[in-house]
Amino acid sequence: MAEAASYDVVIIGGGPGGYNAAIRAGQLGLKAACVEMRDTLGGTCLNVGCMPSKALLHASELYEMAGKQFAGLGIEVDGPRLNLAAMMGQKADSVGALTKGIEFLFKKNKVDWVKGRGRITGPGKVEVTAADGATSTLSASNIVIATGSEPTPLPGVAFEDGKVIDSTGALSLTAVPKRLIVIGAGIIGLELGSVWRRLGAEVTVVEYLDRITPGMDADVAKAFQRALTKQGMSFKLGSKVTGAKTSKDGVELTVEPAAGGAAETLKGDVVLVAIGRRPYTEGLGLETVGVQTDKRGFIANDHFKVAEGVWVIGDVTYGPMLAHKAEEDSVAVIELIAGKAGHVDYDLVPSVVYTSPEVAWVGKTEEQLKEAGIAYKSGKFPFSANSRAKINHETEGFAKVLADATTDRILGVHILGPQAGEMIGEACVAMAFGGSAEDIARICHPHPTRSEAVKQAAMGVDNWTMQA
Repeated sequence: MAEAASYDVVIIGGGPGGYNAAIRAGQLGLKAACVEMRDTLGGTCLNVGCMPSKALLHASELYEMAGKQFAGLGIEVDGPRLNLAAMMGQKADSVGALTKGIEFLFKKNKVDWVKGRGRITGPGKVEVTAADGATSTLSASNIVIATGSEPTPLPGVAFEDGKVIDSTGALSLTAVPKRLIVIGAGIIGLELGSVWRRLGAEVTVVEYLDRITPGMDADVAKAFQRALTKQGMSFKLGSKVTGAKTSKDGVELTVEPAAGGAAETLKGDVVLVAIGRRPYTEGLGLETVGVQTDKRGFIANDHFKVAEGVWVIGDVTYGPMLAHKAEEDSVAVIELIAGKAGHVDYDLVPSVVYTSPEVAWVGKTEEQLKEAGIAYKSGKFPFSANSRAKINHETEGFAKVLADATTDRILGVHILGPQAGEMIGEACVAMAFGGSAEDIARICHPHPTRSEAVKQAAMGVDNWTMQA
């Protein structure tokens, strides 16, 4: 076993939390190493998550536009032909360029990338096992656990390559399935279901709850489901999957009502299990530093600290399981280690669904405000009345602003519509500074832009919407 150099901080995991923590440590003059077991940096997000899925979402959206919308815009083309191998190739090229970019940033900030699987072996010690089995030990004043998460399996539904797959498998199918069944109506399932529906699959989504996208404002979720149904996606809500049987012809799922009742069989060529993600803590050696997980696998923390010299960030601890939340955690934890102030307001972490139309939100939903007994006012504006959306033939959805009934302080903003993910940042800034609905309403927005829908919704909080 080789003895490696000592570090101010060793980060286990090279995803958005881990690699950003390493870069920030380098910027602050800390000697940092990042341990990553993949052959490339970037974690799930960059390699088999956020980035490749967005590449396929973008490409599949253009493919569908070429086939269904170009003619209406006066653009006459022969019917588009799908080259799935080329589409997957451009996805891989984009991902490769991004991972190489992180390697460059590590060199720029004097961060060591230690390739292999990291395991804590005691206070200040991380053992790294390389792909060839060789081991080395890193000494560290601080250890940051940033190991992220993995897809949650469904009992009774065993994964089988090409037939019963997780989100990683759904990003690398070699053919478009005729019938795709998605188990789980959350963000991941709906995004990947959208990709394959656009490319020609018949998509059915099975969800245990009686609604899609739990955590989303119910008003928005209903409109979102209507939009997806209109596009051709079908839903079986309030249903649980109790078993799966694979054959050369595909997969048979046994499904029964969540409230009880007779079972039925659904047949598909491919089944995507997308019921959520769970923290990745297997084999981390947490017990060697007196750290335990809860029953779901999460590691509790006190302002990111879990033991003396041991810290945790990202999906493996509490808060939204989102890449940008992990990035914020990474900055906060390194600044704390460096003796600075570090804090993340999880109430202001936005969520985005990158379907078409997109959905984005930040802050409280109407249901949460009602449950908390908070008096609020609401302003709502449809994209069908927004000039830019109308001109671009993308009028599905609306923007909604929720504000305190007394102070007018913004409590939540919810957008279903084109480029919602780009527009939600304005709401995040306004809320971070304690802004009011009137602040957004009276700020000049460029015309014609989709962002004017947010302005008009904010105006509606005080009943002076002018464009609808």
